Amino acid sequence: MSRIAVWGLLAVFFWGGAALAQDIPGPGATIAPPSGTLSPGTGPQHGIAMHGTPKYPAGYSHFDYAEPLATEGGDLSIAEIGTYDSLNPFIITGTPAWPVYYYVAERLMARADDEAFTLYGRIAESIETPEDRSWVTFRINPNAAFSDGSPITAADVIFSWEIFKLEGRPNMRNYYSRVAEVRTPDERTVQFIFDPEQANRELPLIMGLMPVISASYYAEHEFNQSTLDIPLGSGPYMVDQADAGTRLVLRRNPDYWGADEGFANGRFNFDRIVYDYYRDTNAAFEAFKAGDVDVWVEADAGRWSTSYNVPAVRTGRILRREFDHGRPSGMYGFVFNTRRDIFSDVRVREAITIAFDFDWVNANLYHNAYVRTRSFWDNSELGALASADAAERALIAVFPGSVSANILDAGWVPPLGGDRANLRENLRRAVELLAQAGYGVDDQRRMVNLATGAPLAFEIMLQNRNDERLALNLRDTLENIGIAVNVRLVDAAQFQSRSQTHGFDMMPFRYSGSLSPGNEQTFRYGSREASIEGTYNFAGVRSAAVDAHIQSLTDARTREDLITATRALDRTLLSGFYVIPLYYQAVDRIAYWGAFDHPEDPPASGYASGTWFHHTTWWHTPDN
Repeated sequence: MSRIAVWGLLAVFFWGGAALAQDIPGPGATIAPPSGTLSPGTGPQHGIAMHGTPKYPAGYSHFDYAEPLATEGGDLSIAEIGTYDSLNPFIITGTPAWPVYYYVAERLMARADDEAFTLYGRIAESIETPEDRSWVTFRINPNAAFSDGSPITAADVIFSWEIFKLEGRPNMRNYYSRVAEVRTPDERTVQFIFDPEQANRELPLIMGLMPVISASYYAEHEFNQSTLDIPLGSGPYMVDQADAGTRLVLRRNPDYWGADEGFANGRFNFDRIVYDYYRDTNAAFEAFKAGDVDVWVEADAGRWSTSYNVPAVRTGRILRREFDHGRPSGMYGFVFNTRRDIFSDVRVREAITIAFDFDWVNANLYHNAYVRTRSFWDNSELGALASADAAERALIAVFPGSVSANILDAGWVPPLGGDRANLRENLRRAVELLAQAGYGVDDQRRMVNLATGAPLAFEIMLQNRNDERLALNLRDTLENIGIAVNVRLVDAAQFQSRSQTHGFDMMPFRYSGSLSPGNEQTFRYGSREASIEGTYNFAGVRSAAVDAHIQSLTDARTREDLITATRALDRTLLSGFYVIPLYYQAVDRIAYWGAFDHPEDPPASGYASGTWFHHTTWWHTPDN
């Protein structure tokens, strides 16, 4: 967006919005909606839960999973795999440095990691919604400020919403376009009124998670350009150093406005966080063992079992811990791009899924340290891991044929592998499915489309060597039935570009799990998003049943309704064979040099997700 356009938005706020100041009362008052237009509000609250009530009361001192007496200071060095060329994480252009999004940009509300989905005041000191959640009002904390000391006002909130809606990442444009009207009665109050045709009960919380950026800063800087200019934020950290592709250094803001708030007490303890970027995992791990990296989240169970026999571990300078967590598994797997003709038939996708021998891989590559993923929400009450109950069946029955009978009755049960007899049986079943889809083996022992003669061949695109062993195993197995697979390792920038533009056949991806799934499921699996570049609907899912179940879970008024809708969605996705499910770790395996400490009990979300380290409650202990 041009600087002229930014000033135009500000003019709308200052002159157009000012006339609304007479319509909505000031601080602490319940909004009285115009007769016949808006539902009545329930009064300003310090927090909001998706279902039920918030765990922490008004005026809470700290989250239970944070240590308020934690030592502040010191540095933390973290390894990142890949690269970055932009400090703007809000647009699709460029490869962003994601720590900027999480620690430099501040949000209206703070999420508690020991609740399924509850938000507490952050930039917004209070939130108000009606019973039907058709609108939401935020009252801005008078202490909230950007790192240059300028106060955060309603103008910044409105500007952020408007520019994200117009030029932000696709998920932002999706969420924020559901706002039909905005009211700004004064410089500290903002009310978002949702489009009745697009509203759901999660939208007030989605708006609460909106980052707030400075309108005046972007009056002087282009928003829609990838850039290495140091951004102005309001979070606990500021960018101190940015060497594109090699290093990013965040420095704690000594004047952080939220330092004394309950959501920050015991968190954000390090003075500096240094992210060093490495080309591949092996190089990063060697840097950790050499002491150049402080903490290592181990995603490779085989390496956890065999690669830590080094002096620093034996002498106790490197500590290894396995932390229990309560988060759903998510889905890590090889994603089929169903936009490709070869993967448009679900029977082809199921056949290739059956052929993958997880049991052999787990035993021979990973010392049986992984659990096979059976559900998009495995390891939680949300997963469809048993027979569907009556409520689930009622939702699924609206879409006949959307869920296979075996998945309806038992969930997805992966084929047994691990030896030659099981492999032969699985490949026999795969060939039968391929025959039903019109494929057969020609005289050159190739699996071909019998109608066109085109061979069944595809490429698996990778960006790190950890996934290469899995891909090569799948390639070798499929060669037994005449399917040709090319395994291609590309750099991080090319992987980012090709995945966003759907320019791949198959690729690995890790969809994170949540105890409170909601609108993000549309971004991952919604039919409309299948044709939009930059969304996470990499598989190209287009299913009326999937869309309906996502709507049901976002509309759920109780936890029980959410569980029912999520399981129905789970069964539908599993029946579509959009992903070859791989595995998950039931614990977080973390190794770290001993000069660090942490609360003994992590939150339900754990201390890691994938290879991402959740460091916000850890601290430096130089006396160790």
